[in-house]
Amino acid sequence: MGPIAFYAPLKSPHHPVPSGERQMARNLTQLLTRDGVAPTLVSELRSFDKYGDAAVQAELLAQAAAEIPALISQGRAESWTLWATYHSYYKAPDLLGPAVSAALGIPYVSFEATRANKRLGGPWDAFEKKAQAACDAADVLFHFTGRDAVALRDHLNDGQQLVHLPPFLAQEALQEPAQPVASTILVAGMMRKGDKLASYSIIAEALAHLTGNWQIEIAGDGPCRGEVEALMAPYGDRVRFLGQLDAAELAQAYERARVFLWPGVNEAFGMVYLEAQAHGVPVVAQERPGVRDVVAAEGLVADPSPEALAAALLSVLNDDETHRQRAQNARDLVQYHHLLPAAQRTVWEVLNPLMKETL
Repeated sequence: MGPIAFYAPLKSPHHPVPSGERQMARNLTQLLTRDGVAPTLVSELRSFDKYGDAAVQAELLAQAAAEIPALISQGRAESWTLWATYHSYYKAPDLLGPAVSAALGIPYVSFEATRANKRLGGPWDAFEKKAQAACDAADVLFHFTGRDAVALRDHLNDGQQLVHLPPFLAQEALQEPAQPVASTILVAGMMRKGDKLASYSIIAEALAHLTGNWQIEIAGDGPCRGEVEALMAPYGDRVRFLGQLDAAELAQAYERARVFLWPGVNEAFGMVYLEAQAHGVPVVAQERPGVRDVVAAEGLVADPSPEALAAALLSVLNDDETHRQRAQNARDLVQYHHLLPAAQRTVWEVLNPLMKETL
């Protein structure tokens, strides 16, 4: 069986900036590896238009059109058997996969594709139409969250499959659980304007309602580092900024943490939640779409007030039995639903028969 073509229009697995998006692209390349053969990353074209600029979109469409013939030739020469795209949406649609897979006569599948009808007629109209065309072209649409499934389900074509693939960590088993020795709260998130800074603002408000002996470690960096430091300034030496961490350093931070805190404003789902829970670190997050798909239920706080978030933190910080049970529940959730073996079973049960049809 020939190789699989893989493409991530928003952020390549080789992108220099760490993020959950890049990590999931890397996880998918591991998931799609079979018999020791990794999928072929077929393009580095980043079809991303952040601001809804018609000129930017036109240029990206032209770049994609120029690249397609070479990809078709490459696919024929290498005998690609399937094209898999990760995260096509209105700001970064797949402009390559539908045309190339159709020309080659191979299946086209999409992971975390979304539809957003409200973007039609606006500044991203051309790109949303391309994102919807990519959804329409897919033989299989793998969705990570219940929220994403809603719009996709309403527009399925005859014969299209819509399959739930829970977000997953690219590991076979859990590591040893964390053994925190202090009341340390861990936060991890990029420091940039918009949703990330909004989450940091919520955290700062919640900390004002904490009592007792606690400290907080913050992993992450970015252009809004100064704003985040200002938000945390009232808490003095209780706050420790760790900066941007690599995977090994972040694992050490999880080992020190008694609880992981991230409100999750507009998170698609959040890989850090899975990582924390895999280490046995209970999560406290606001109950939000996407977040609820990856966080143990008792870690979700429905009340948006800072007092409610603080109360949820204190219950884990101050009660050993609550912490023990929450830590075990967090690990169980990841063990049974969010590791590589479960993801492989879900995906290959669908892809194996689909690929055999093209042989």
